[in-house]
Amino acid sequence: MSNFRLARISLMLAAIGLNAAPLLMTSAHAQKGAPTAAAVPVADTVRPELFKIIDPTAIKALMAEKKYADVQARLTQADAFPAKTAYENYVIDRMKVALGAATNNDPMAMAALEAVIATGRLEKSEQADFILALGNFHYNNKNYPKAIEWFKRYQAESTTPQKARGAIIRSYYLSGDFATAKTELLAEIAASDKAGQPPTLEDLRLLASSAAKLKDNPTYLMTMERLVALYPSDDYWNDLLHRMMGKPGYSATHDLDVLRLEAVALKAMAPEEYVEMAELSLAAGFPTEAKKVIDAGYAAGVLGTGSNAAKHKQLRDKATKGAADDVKNIAGGEAGAAKAKDGAGLVNLGYAYVTMDQFDKGIPLMEQGIAKGIAKKGDDYKLRLGMAYAKAGRKAEAVKTLESVKGADGLGDLAKYWILWTNRAPAAAPAAPAPAAAPVAK
Repeated sequence: MSNFRLARISLMLAAIGLNAAPLLMTSAHAQKGAPTAAAVPVADTVRPELFKIIDPTAIKALMAEKKYADVQARLTQADAFPAKTAYENYVIDRMKVALGAATNNDPMAMAALEAVIATGRLEKSEQADFILALGNFHYNNKNYPKAIEWFKRYQAESTTPQKARGAIIRSYYLSGDFATAKTELLAEIAASDKAGQPPTLEDLRLLASSAAKLKDNPTYLMTMERLVALYPSDDYWNDLLHRMMGKPGYSATHDLDVLRLEAVALKAMAPEEYVEMAELSLAAGFPTEAKKVIDAGYAAGVLGTGSNAAKHKQLRDKATKGAADDVKNIAGGEAGAAKAKDGAGLVNLGYAYVTMDQFDKGIPLMEQGIAKGIAKKGDDYKLRLGMAYAKAGRKAEAVKTLESVKGADGLGDLAKYWILWTNRAPAAAPAAPAPAAAPVAK
């Protein structure tokens, strides 16, 4: 049930509450000598014969007992009452609002609401509530242009205009006006940022979907970055990283670094990604990293089964042997790496220690290598140092190093996304979907 549907209960109570009880026209109001039924009532009174039909006390009791057919019969009889005044119609319409809301008879409730609002007899706050309720009815009936019309009127006449803002935005989206929805959502998110509050998950999802439908890739990617930063999930990370890899100019030489980010950001990777990362790590000279990722795939239950089980075992055995050899031989490479004029060897050696979780040993070697200088693709090695800092929990150093990494071939994006992971928010509890929530477009 939507939040708007829940408003029916309060609307029903307001419509027949004591504040709406009509005044009975007493004999003092009647014209002397004229029959009571034909008496001309004064303003804001109801003639006794009509009052007997729509007595609020009786109506409320019937509503409480859910005797809606009896209430409808009374209102039908009241509709047939001759020569009703504007006030008498007003009282009857209020009761129709209550009955329509209680019985899900939207056409009755909507027509009565519009009639009641048009009288101008409501108190200012109550008028605003009825206007909002009418907007909600139009929204629930998918008449989004009318919903927008009434929501905007609510904003103009109420003291709490923000209350309708979300509904207006969703009405634009659901009516297919994605451009306006995007503009309004960007403003809403900017207001949240200014107030020091994170944008809501629903607003970000709706913005991403609007941008996707408009083929506005910059806005879509910006929104996905906010989603992985504030509400990280495997779906958001996968979407962001795969779109990055699809950008013009992306270099496949960064595929291993993308998989390294997936390995820490996702709860689980696809079977082929575990295999690909292990193979690339072995080719790059990091067998311990390869063993870890293969072991993770086995632990996740996606490797070692099915038609590729033998291939997985062969790859695991190769990585296990390579990792064991690496542990035995790694120290022997330190002297040679230290003597080299280029720092690339030290960075690689240090990263090998990092894959063994020996951060205290590996990071200083990587720092020495960066300080010594790297002739080719220096930012690739800076990225690796930033990754090492991030995995070691040295957040400030990770961010500072990653911010210095540039590159239009995917390297700069990878550095930015590693920063997002480093600064990641705690996992948020899933929110219940709102009426207009839309899945992020792929």
